[in-house]
Amino acid sequence: MKLQFTLILFFLLLFSFTKAQDTIRIDDVHVLYRVVEDGDTMYLASLKEVFIFPQHNFKSKRDMRRYRRLIYNVKKAYPYAILASKTIKEIDENIGKLKTEKARKDYLKKMEKQLFDRYEDELKKLTITQGRILIKLIDRETGDTSYDLVKDFRGKFSAFLWQTIARLFGTDLKAEFDPQGEDRLINEIVILIENGQL
Repeated sequence: MKLQFTLILFFLLLFSFTKAQDTIRIDDVHVLYRVVEDGDTMYLASLKEVFIFPQHNFKSKRDMRRYRRLIYNVKKAYPYAILASKTIKEIDENIGKLKTEKARKDYLKKMEKQLFDRYEDELKKLTITQGRILIKLIDRETGDTSYDLVKDFRGKFSAFLWQTIARLFGTDLKAEFDPQGEDRLINEIVILIENGQL
């Protein structure tokens, strides 16, 4: 009963406060708009989209720990997938502006050196599992497999070489992201991360 009374009181105070305003800001995110139609006043609020996934029922504590570990690994790999997507877009935009093939190659070498200098040590710290997740997330974010990206930027031989090395570690650069199949949990975790729910 106290909760209902408090809510009613809150809305009455809110409505009386907003009579002179068309927009009321509650904080940096929540905004109410006042619309008057045929003498009726309606208050509208913009709400952030919330995703709700089915609750996971784990058969054992081991399954629960495995899921929590997956969350940890996705949180480690996801920022690099976002970075890869932004970098690839930037490179594509800048390469289109260059006139000669030599200028394009020089630009790619310069960007590769900058990226290696900045991120090589961090990426070496990723586990094999995090690397596999990163390969999948790069496909999710860019729409191209890691193999295709290496082939586009470094050539077929380099892509073949890196694919061979990846295969030695049980990974596949040609792996595609399957949000409805085997990568369903990864996709759920990424969506929750993107919306600040995780």
